[in-house]
Amino acid sequence: MKNDKVLIFDTTLRDGEQSPGATMSHNEKLEIAYLLDEMGVDIIEAGFPIASQGDFDAVKAISDCTKSSVICGLARANFSDIDRCWEALRTAKNPRIHTFIGTSPLHRAIPNLNMDEMADRINQTVTYARNLCDNVQWSPMDATRTERDYLCRVVEIAIKAGAETINIPDTVGYTAPRESSELIEMLLERVPGADDVVFATHCHNDLGMATANALAAVLAGARQIECTINGLGERAGNTALEEVVMAMKVRSDIFPYKTLIDTTKIMNISRKVASISGFPVQFNKAIVGKNAFAHESGIHQDGMLKNSETFEIMRPSDIGLSETNLVMGKHSGRAALRSKLSDLGYELGDNQLRDVFVRFKTLADRKKEIFDDDLIALMRETSSVDVSDRIQVKSLRVVCGTEGPQTADLVLIVDGEMKAASSVGDGPVDAAFNAVKVLFPHNVKLQLYQVHAVTEGTDAQAIVSVRMEENGKISVGESADTDTVVASLKAYITALNRLLIRREKAGLDIAGISYKHSV
Repeated sequence: MKNDKVLIFDTTLRDGEQSPGATMSHNEKLEIAYLLDEMGVDIIEAGFPIASQGDFDAVKAISDCTKSSVICGLARANFSDIDRCWEALRTAKNPRIHTFIGTSPLHRAIPNLNMDEMADRINQTVTYARNLCDNVQWSPMDATRTERDYLCRVVEIAIKAGAETINIPDTVGYTAPRESSELIEMLLERVPGADDVVFATHCHNDLGMATANALAAVLAGARQIECTINGLGERAGNTALEEVVMAMKVRSDIFPYKTLIDTTKIMNISRKVASISGFPVQFNKAIVGKNAFAHESGIHQDGMLKNSETFEIMRPSDIGLSETNLVMGKHSGRAALRSKLSDLGYELGDNQLRDVFVRFKTLADRKKEIFDDDLIALMRETSSVDVSDRIQVKSLRVVCGTEGPQTADLVLIVDGEMKAASSVGDGPVDAAFNAVKVLFPHNVKLQLYQVHAVTEGTDAQAIVSVRMEENGKISVGESADTDTVVASLKAYITALNRLLIRREKAGLDIAGISYKHSV
């Protein structure tokens, strides 16, 4: 065994953000980067600097403020990409350039390069990146569908050109665990210099095997796992950080490897990413799902009462959850709220606590009892509010009932200017949405409108999720409120603000190469 340390490379801010609708604001990216750095992630892939000015600014800002993690930027195999990447990274304490090119027959056809031309391109661009930065990572995109002899050839070229990390991406989630293991073993055996570099694995979850494939690669000798929080990512997503980290912790008997991850911070960042991205975690998601530590079967409940280890292979506290008997209500103070939120996996600074406490008191005035799920919804609602949002809700008043028309009187702040309008619709929610269109004209298709209650009772909060689409761009929004119409409006506005961010993001045509930037 080469060594027992496995590096955790988080690409939530790059590959994770490529999930349709998961665009994050500048401040949100900084917040996630801070949490990743704090929890012990070895490498943070902060973005794709040439993709847009927003990506460049985010990578540069993250480079300036993070303390421990290596900060990585993505670049295609051309000099302009690499120059732009290095410009964003150069102030980082530990910068890394990650350059890539598609090496499978399907991907070689996109830039129209034959095998020799591509090999020469790889040599030139990796050498160029290495002359700028001591830490260079190289990826053969779609490696798992690349001819084995050719893959060995280009990996050897990249190593000789100065790449210290070789990432082997399963770009389309095609591989099975045995193949993932055999591929790493083959490269370590056949490629000269392979023992002197770190091999990484980057798996997509199209067939539901991303975690298994990543761990199989580690068993074969890979010592870096590329992953995302909650498995966020294109299509079916990427390897989930929380799954591989906890698998190695719980099953150290068969995965005798170490990471630097503070697992007690997993729940906090999972909820933060879910809130910011607008992608809720499925209830039965491994490790961080709502039901991950829930037991309904009578046999299971009886076993849990006698010995929790009968049906739990890890403790809730391992990932930042703990049980508490504190009952929250309108008489609860800041200290109790901070303690309760900490038990739920949220660590708040004084300023953030002050803001959340005001929202908590408002909610407590409307509900007799505040359940854990109410507080989680409150935190998600708090995270969705960004002072930089172009559109913000000032007030809403609706008239509804059996006799129409249903009307909505809405006041928004649009680009700093207060605007008011009244509108009618087929129900109060439709009327509110129509009023938004009057105050901020737009033409989007509402693909999804979904409502569910956070807790039981007539005073339960409603969580509303919306998904909208405009010219192929997808945006999602979510909000919670005891008033379903208010929650609906806020979710709609959140999705619209995120869509505006996507509008502002420049396309990749600026570099003159149109192939996709999914590694």
